[in-house]
Amino acid sequence: MSEFRKTAPGSQSQRLRVVIAQVDFLVGDIPGNTRKVIGSVREAEQQHGADIVVFPELCLTGYPPEDLLLRPSMDIRVAEALDALLTESFSAAVILGAPQRHAGLLYNAALVISEGRINARYFKQFPPNYQVFDEKRYFASGDETCVVEICGVPVGITVCEDIWSDGPLERAASAGAQLVINLNASPYDIDKQARRKALLERKAAENRVSIVYCNLVGGQDELVFDGGSMVYDHSGVLAVEAPQFEEGLYPVEFVCEHHCQPVSAPPLPEPSLEQNVYRALVLGVRDYVNKNGFRSVVLGLSGGIDSALTLAVAVDALGADRVRAVMMPFRYTSGMSLEDAAAEAESLGVQYDVFSIEPMYDAFMGSLQEAFAGTTPDTTEENLQARLRGVLLMSLSNKFGSLVLTTGNKSELAVGYSTLYGDMAGGFDVLKDVPKTMVFRLSRYRNTISPVIPERVITRPPSAELAPDQKDEDSLPGYDVLDQILNLYVERDYSAEAIIAEGFARDDVERVLRLVDINEYKRRQAPIGVRITERGFGKDRRYPITNGWKSGK
Repeated sequence: MSEFRKTAPGSQSQRLRVVIAQVDFLVGDIPGNTRKVIGSVREAEQQHGADIVVFPELCLTGYPPEDLLLRPSMDIRVAEALDALLTESFSAAVILGAPQRHAGLLYNAALVISEGRINARYFKQFPPNYQVFDEKRYFASGDETCVVEICGVPVGITVCEDIWSDGPLERAASAGAQLVINLNASPYDIDKQARRKALLERKAAENRVSIVYCNLVGGQDELVFDGGSMVYDHSGVLAVEAPQFEEGLYPVEFVCEHHCQPVSAPPLPEPSLEQNVYRALVLGVRDYVNKNGFRSVVLGLSGGIDSALTLAVAVDALGADRVRAVMMPFRYTSGMSLEDAAAEAESLGVQYDVFSIEPMYDAFMGSLQEAFAGTTPDTTEENLQARLRGVLLMSLSNKFGSLVLTTGNKSELAVGYSTLYGDMAGGFDVLKDVPKTMVFRLSRYRNTISPVIPERVITRPPSAELAPDQKDEDSLPGYDVLDQILNLYVERDYSAEAIIAEGFARDDVERVLRLVDINEYKRRQAPIGVRITERGFGKDRRYPITNGWKSGK
């Protein structure tokens, strides 16, 4: 392995340079990911003089690889990637994540590569099996501590969940590690970075050991990995923090004697909650569209706040030249909505089309006239409007290879305030995990960058405009109340009685919970979308469609 560079002749302290490779990998692209590793190591050596280059968890496969791990050729492809890495003449030690099979069992492993060989392996001891994680489906649990000498410094290795659990880091510190390197693929949610910081501060101080926390960055289906890699010193003080939502190589200098003390970097400005959520949405859209090979996106622009925010996110993620907005008015569409949609499209510079659904609606109703004879208009006719819009958007998608972005928010999806095969028709729902109250906050935040959403879009009462003078609050509690009830029920598992005890009206609570429960079938058919909370609809929350559970208690 590489030798220490001493600070001065005869000095007892030595300097160690660790480069954190906060890199965006593509799940399943093992050759491409390997090339990224090689390129990053070369840059870290040449530009930063790296002694150690650290990569995220399972970086060779991308995270999470899910059932790709069950493919018979997975072991072969990973072995080929490691062979390619071992032929490189790296001067730095490389620490990276990859699946490894040992004694017939598969492990989530961290590997230490130097001088053309694998010098140490560490097997993750606590594969998580909660929320979006199901690692126990694939991985066995390791049980051995790994402390390896790199440049004369005893370095402990752990992987992601191991640092959240008691044992692995503590044993590494007891075994003499002066520095613990933790490889992560930790997805974003609204307060995740604060929880990470509290954990690392405590673990470093309790164990008197510095910690390098290297996290993945990038979007993978509904997950967004936000980076935000960090270094804490042995007294529990944050020394270095990498930006969230940005790829990069981040060098950290350590002065090692009795402890490995990181040289502190200036602190980053503290982002607002709205800024971070918005950046998560942008990164999630960009990576989903680009990694899946779509040339462009198309979305329905209604003149309302959800589609306006979705349009802004799409343009910020992809550029205006890759975004198409379509207004599809009907007799209930207000002049204000037409004006505001046109203003949004113009301010963001996207292609904008207006296709009336009136002729199509009349044709459908003419065909159904006999079948519907003797009935009165109801949600059937409203849903038909939404479904006609879905057909138009999917036709444009098929013809031009554009991904349809849907615009529904978490509050609507929770209570079923959306139309199957209508406004739910599409490939990716940007706001799927964004409550309506947060939609308002994000819209105001986006307007601080540049004013692209008209003020009256933000302030006027929300309406689907599927019936005369329709407003969302005609059939739902106000969103300030609705979102609080949904948070308690969906994200915190409160019962109806527990929510009522918090001061909410019984009628509101029972109505909202019933709507959540009976609309599970809709959510199962919804497109995926960016996850920003700890309990998104999808892998986080897996309720049976057919069930007799009562939510009162």
